[in-house]
Amino acid sequence: MQIQLNGEPFEAQEGVTISSLLSSIDVGAKRYAIEVNEMIIPRSTHDSHALSEGDNVEVVVAIGGG
Repeated sequence: MQIQLNGEPFEAQEGVTISSLLSSIDVGAKRYAIEVNEMIIPRSTHDSHALSEGDNVEVVVAIGGG
């Protein structure tokens, strides 16, 4: 299925969860937020939140600094 990932077209497995998607793209960061269709998805639901055709997914990684 086709989704948008950080503004770019991305081919994902049908019914992929947020956790599976993050594993496949190797986010690696401990501090990140996931937004699906302009709604923040709580980390506690990443294992169960299945994505659908056409979803717009944004992965926002927190960067520390001073």
